[in-house]
Order: sequence, then structure tokens, then C-alpha cells
Amino acid sequence: MDDSGTEDNGTQDAYTDPDAARRDAEEGRPGRQHLAGHGVARYARPALIAGGVIAVVCVALLVIIFFLDSFNATVYSVGGKDVTDATDEARSIRESYAAAKVGGTIFLVIGLALAAAGGFLLYRQRNEPGRNDEADDGEEVDFEDLGGQ
Repeated sequence: MDDSGTEDNGTQDAYTDPDAARRDAEEGRPGRQHLAGHGVARYARPALIAGGVIAVVCVALLVIIFFLDSFNATVYSVGGKDVTDATDEARSIRESYAAAKVGGTIFLVIGLALAAAGGFLLYRQRNEPGRNDEADDGEEVDFEDLGGQ
């Protein structure tokens, strides 16, 4: 056992054939580029998921803000005042969640656009040849085959 790093570990023999990649392609084996996807299409599923998560979080945030805003207006109006009055106190109650509303709305639009773009790219490539046949080679396997009998 030689630790000098000069001993051959057998991996070099597997890469000596320069035509191996071409033969693999001719035999129908998917290459690295085929599995990775093409261009921006490889980011379609993560974009769809991220956009959906962003949209759901923003909708939840906006619903919570709506209820907090309604609660503040209700508490303010108990004393006979109106939240639509032109007073400084009423204006501060109306504007208390304004930044969160605007930010939530902007991120909601961005999330929906991201999800729509990802969904569109997935929809566009749904019939691309070779996309879903990587795992299915047409061979049926039953329980006995899996059990080794």
C-alpha cells in the first residue's frame, strides 16, 4: 500500500476511451446536460415553488394587517370617534400599517409573477421529448422481481 499518490487506483482506465460519451448518447443514455435542463427552464420548478411560497406568505400578511387595521379602527370608534376623521390621531391609525400594506402588495405581485413565469415554462416544456422518460424504460417490475425470486 503506497501513500505517495503515485499508485494507480483504477479510475484512469474508465476514461481512456474518447468515444465513450458519443456511444452513450447513441445508446440513448441521458447525459449531464440533458438531466440538467436547458437554459432558464431548469429554474422553472424552483421559481414556481418560491413564487407560490412568497404569494402565500404575503396573502397571510395582508390578511393579518387587515384584521389589525379593522381592530384598531373599531377600538378607536368605541369612544364615538370615526377613523375617517381629519384629526392627527385618526390619520396615524389609518397610516399605521401603510408601509406593510404597500410592501406586502408589492411582494405579492412579484411572487405571483414569479410563480406564473415558472408555471408557464413548465407548461411550455411539458411535451418535450425525453423529459419524463428518464426513469421509465418500459420494463414492468413486480414484487417477486424486487424480492429477488
